[in-house]
Amino acid sequence: MNVVLAGSAGILRQVYERLHIDTTLNFNLTGYFANAHVNEIAVPHLGKLSDLPGLIASENAPDGVVIAFEQGDHQNIWQILQATEGRNLELFYVPDVLDIITSKFHTLEAGGIPLLQLKAYVLAGWQGLLKRGFDVIVSLTGLLLLSPFFLLLATIIKLTSPGPVFYRQKRVSLDGQEFAMIKFRSMRSDAEADTGPVWAKADDPRTTSIGKLLRRTSLDELPQLINVIKGEMSLVGPRPERRHFVEQFQSHVPKYLERHRVRCGMTGWAQVNGLRGQSSIEDRTRYDLYYIENWSLWFDIKIILMTVSEIIRGENAY
Repeated sequence: MNVVLAGSAGILRQVYERLHIDTTLNFNLTGYFANAHVNEIAVPHLGKLSDLPGLIASENAPDGVVIAFEQGDHQNIWQILQATEGRNLELFYVPDVLDIITSKFHTLEAGGIPLLQLKAYVLAGWQGLLKRGFDVIVSLTGLLLLSPFFLLLATIIKLTSPGPVFYRQKRVSLDGQEFAMIKFRSMRSDAEADTGPVWAKADDPRTTSIGKLLRRTSLDELPQLINVIKGEMSLVGPRPERRHFVEQFQSHVPKYLERHRVRCGMTGWAQVNGLRGQSSIEDRTRYDLYYIENWSLWFDIKIILMTVSEIIRGENAY
């Protein structure tokens, strides 16, 4: 379906980003109408809002129009409704509560009044049980099969650098609760003694000789299978951060805390799309929220397979 966007520049950017991530509607976005150009929208700017009726009346009329305006801008909405009268096309309206919507919403009706359910439980009931059962079975199987490999890695780490084999760090997961995430130690024991909490980066000088290989292949993450079995993590979910960073991000990243509505994961939808390390927190959050709202067991399996493929190719890790 060929569709154009029409509305306020700021909201159209958000609508475009979400339609770009979620392709389930099979919209072919051919352009947008707004009174100002929006650099972040990667389809043609077809003109101002006053130019839309001309396209609708032409032989090149789209199959549908998605309209999104600032709160209270009823005049422009009314003008577009008038322009589409008698025209066989579909019209989609993005509610002016887009900025405060934190999850997928549903439309209900009560006495002829439309109600938008802006928030609902996620992974509740049988879905939560299914995900947890899958986590436990796969994690236990993985630990049993990989136990000889774990012993080998532990021996190499112990022989090549002073300090413990495992590295435990407080991270934030479901409902904002902290837990001790386990990793094979890949850095010096005093890596943050002088700097305090900082992110790892490519060619990080704090990394040990074996640690470089562990991080490049993501083998340092394998002990988190123990966290999964204990119910502190999931195989798939938003990657956990330290409280220090959570408090930073929640103040300027919209809906960041919504990531904590589910258990954090060993891997996630954001990570398999190349968003890790020092990538945009806003982008990561957007992908994490998409995962939460569109969860299925097959989605988890897809992400796990994509993760394995990335590890084999050595992509997006350091």
